[in-house]
Amino acid sequence: MNHSAEDTLKPRLSVCIVTYEAKDVLRECLRSLYASTHISFEAIVVDNGSKDDVSGMLQQEFPQVHFICNPTNLGYTVPMNQALRQARGVYLLQLNPDTIILPQALDQLVQYMDSHPEVGICGPKVLNRDRTVQKSCRRGEPTPWAVVTYFLGLSELFPKSRLFGQYQMNYINDGQVHSVAGVSGSCMLMRRELIDQIGYLDEKFFAYQEDADFCYRARTAGWDVVYYPESQIIHYGGLGGSRVEPYRSIIAWHKSYFHYYRKHLAKRYFFLFNWLYYLAMLLKLCLALMVNFFKGESFGTRKR
Repeated sequence: MNHSAEDTLKPRLSVCIVTYEAKDVLRECLRSLYASTHISFEAIVVDNGSKDDVSGMLQQEFPQVHFICNPTNLGYTVPMNQALRQARGVYLLQLNPDTIILPQALDQLVQYMDSHPEVGICGPKVLNRDRTVQKSCRRGEPTPWAVVTYFLGLSELFPKSRLFGQYQMNYINDGQVHSVAGVSGSCMLMRRELIDQIGYLDEKFFAYQEDADFCYRARTAGWDVVYYPESQIIHYGGLGGSRVEPYRSIIAWHKSYFHYYRKHLAKRYFFLFNWLYYLAMLLKLCLALMVNFFKGESFGTRKR
């Protein structure tokens, strides 16, 4: 892609990617990014100490990518903040390496944000490999009721119910643009003014729930968070870090949700309820670890 000198100095978009043992999917992600995006952009990749020679692949195939190499696995929020702090774009995008950018998806997100200055965060429709909707790409507030009904499967049994579908908002047509409590960190576009106002990702979240936390802080600061299905990407999910270290991923998800709940939601409830809910979180963590041990697969987390 040819960029003008002015674009090179100040790109419209900064695409920030954190990778860990995901060289092959990262290659496909970057190919789709450069093939499908027409606005000026820069790409920043931060690696968490991978042993898959990702640096060699980038030097050979994508020398224009800004590359940061960490010696060890620092999780998600710390390296993502490294990328965001180096970004020069008017808009900043968090993007997972196991994604495929469909034609003009990022152009459409930026165009929507350009015409809606009240929107601080915007997320696309995220698709699975078979092109079905990845329901985690638009979410309501993860209150105890919303989370319990989700993990008990009630939201699947009653997909059109506002009572049981609060977490993934199944009762709203997924082809409709609408405000949400949160969008998926697998592809989350942010306005630079928002980061200037509320700061970067909370690094107390090793991985998971940092996107929900950031969206919560944005809404509290008066910005709108929007799901924009005209823009679409594919997200494989579970490739790279969570597949390489499943136990660590399971523990990180539960710790992150605990931190999110304590930070934003616990004050809404009586302390005895909170302690019972913490016990339920612990029991769910133990169950997830046992299932992973016997089945040999990650259980109990969600796609980012």
